[in-house]
Amino acid sequence: MALLDTLLTTGVGALSATVGVLVGGIVTHRAQDRRWLRDKQLLAYQELISHYAKFTMTISRAHAGRQGWDYDWSEWSAALTRAGLVAPADVATEIDTFGKAVNGFLDTVARDPARDSTRDPLSQEEFARASRAPARAQVQLVNAMRRSLSRDQKALSFGIGGSLVRTSDDT
Repeated sequence: MALLDTLLTTGVGALSATVGVLVGGIVTHRAQDRRWLRDKQLLAYQELISHYAKFTMTISRAHAGRQGWDYDWSEWSAALTRAGLVAPADVATEIDTFGKAVNGFLDTVARDPARDSTRDPLSQEEFARASRAPARAQVQLVNAMRRSLSRDQKALSFGIGGSLVRTSDDT
């Protein structure tokens, strides 16, 4: 009987240790996957907002200085796509909304053949008016991004970078 108790105790101990190692491996793997995804999300989010800030400033300077400008729109499109690939569904929805707002902005400040930054630049007021919708969409997007990275992040009521205008929520 003592031998059976010893074997049973040893077997249960070995089985428990094996199950513990397997569960620990699964938990560790999932945590590493979540960390990898969060890191990829952060990089994609940074790149997207960086492109927005860059081309907004480029176009703004061109209109203010009555000069030409150029931008690699394929990189903007790629940044939208990369962010959408790693974003949770709610952030991807905000990326789409932001992209549409930026598209409307670009129709006004960059694509309108009647308004050329060298011959007929937009005034600061016209540029600011065109920037309002993407500025609001940017605040919504940044807040969705912040929530996706950490539930502890509080929402912002103001834009940071990229937008040249104050949103209606700014004080």
